Amino acid sequence: MPPPELCGILNIDKPKGLTSHDVVAQVRRLSGQRRVGHSGTLDPLATGVLLLCLGQATRVSEYLVASEKTYRAGIRLGVSTDTYDSEGQVIQQAEWEHVTRDQVAKALQGMLGPLQQTPPMYSAIKHQGTPLYRLARRGETVERRPRQVMIHAADLLEWNAPHLEVRIRCSKGTYIRSLAHDLGQQLGCGAHLTSLTRLAVGRFQLEKAFTLDQVQAAAEKGELRSLLLPMDAALQSLPSATVDADLAARIRFGQRIQLPGAPQGGLLRAYTTDGALLALLRSHRQGEWQPHKVFLSRENDESHP
Repeated sequence: MPPPELCGILNIDKPKGLTSHDVVAQVRRLSGQRRVGHSGTLDPLATGVLLLCLGQATRVSEYLVASEKTYRAGIRLGVSTDTYDSEGQVIQQAEWEHVTRDQVAKALQGMLGPLQQTPPMYSAIKHQGTPLYRLARRGETVERRPRQVMIHAADLLEWNAPHLEVRIRCSKGTYIRSLAHDLGQQLGCGAHLTSLTRLAVGRFQLEKAFTLDQVQAAAEKGELRSLLLPMDAALQSLPSATVDADLAARIRFGQRIQLPGAPQGGLLRAYTTDGALLALLRSHRQGEWQPHKVFLSRENDESHP
């Protein structure tokens, strides 16, 4: 009989030089299972928090993607590149000596709030089925639609001109490379990203992330499951309710149920009486809830982490 499928969230400290897909491939090999996916891409240049979802936890990855992110970014003033980072070709150089620390801090504060950001050509966003970075490598440029992102905080941490370090807390979909480029444009000298570390994705912190070496060591000892967080760790911002056996059976069959005391609107976590995550319910009408995603069937009641 094959071993039960691993299910949970793995907080990885992604090393520089690997793509997010490379990390997924390594964890698939180490875990021996195919159902592994990441929630939020990091460029090869970047390091830090990369959340992988294993097994049924892949069904909650969208809620991790939606979480706000925190980054530490290195920026070099006076040099602009075609990719907006140090891996690209230099396209312009300018004097930077006139730029002061106060000007940089002020420019960063001016980025706070909602921001219309145009994705860079060197990005994984697809145009007519082709990733933009492939078009860019062929020398092609296409029009990209700006999208609104939110910058919650932008703080200057270190000033060693022309190099600086900043901390950015932002919404999903924010390109830190683009922020570095835009900062250089505002300062009149150009700039590009030299390093990037994702410090947090929502409540998941870099301090609690595992290296790939640690994951490999755990897998070799048969202890990989001990590194996983339960999949409801991705859902802690949602309200919850416990349902009895009769209601649980109705949820499993996709039937609407009444939960008069539950808060109305949005989604709600439903747990069985033994504490297992049963389903996500969506508010339908006053006191009534519709199953949105069901995680436990009668056959796998004992498989929750």
